[in-house]
Amino acid sequence: MRQISKFSLSLLALSSLALTGCQQFSKPQLPPSPMQTAPEEINQFALQGKIGVRTPQQSGSAFFTWQQEQDEFDIELSGILGVGKTQITGRPGQVTLNSAKTGEITAATPEELLKRATGWNAPITHLVQWVQAKPATAKAQISQDESGRPVQILEDEWNVQLSYAEQAKLPNKLILKQALENSAENRITMVIQNR
Repeated sequence: MRQISKFSLSLLALSSLALTGCQQFSKPQLPPSPMQTAPEEINQFALQGKIGVRTPQQSGSAFFTWQQEQDEFDIELSGILGVGKTQITGRPGQVTLNSAKTGEITAATPEELLKRATGWNAPITHLVQWVQAKPATAKAQISQDESGRPVQILEDEWNVQLSYAEQAKLPNKLILKQALENSAENRITMVIQNR
């Protein structure tokens, strides 16, 4: 594999893995809520937007297109004017990231790929649920607005803040924060421009 900067690899891996959550987790047995869709529609969506990653050591952003079809996904990341395109695909048991800078990197789960690439431990698979305004586990703590929409999900050491456009049922912005030592944090900001 070619030598690349740690920043580039971290941004690529975290940006891509922040979008790839779909494998290796059991769906929580929660009572149905008005926010949930019919079973055949769960984990089936298309999103476009921008993602930003900030850690104590680095920061960066990318545009994304994310197609999710149950347990399979296809994600494309790019910089301004399509520069630095990265393709991420996944199906149960295999996640592949491919770009001109990194070549091909494959792992069994998004978490494994993130750990190998950056040293981070994060519940990346939860993001599929979070972008749908749902908790990923039964342990999640949820705060809702006056309309019953989740505005904060506390889960697996992450604080997920959800924002909505007017009366929309699904969020158009998510801010994920992980507290670190000495008041530092890892932060992922995801702006969804099209659903």
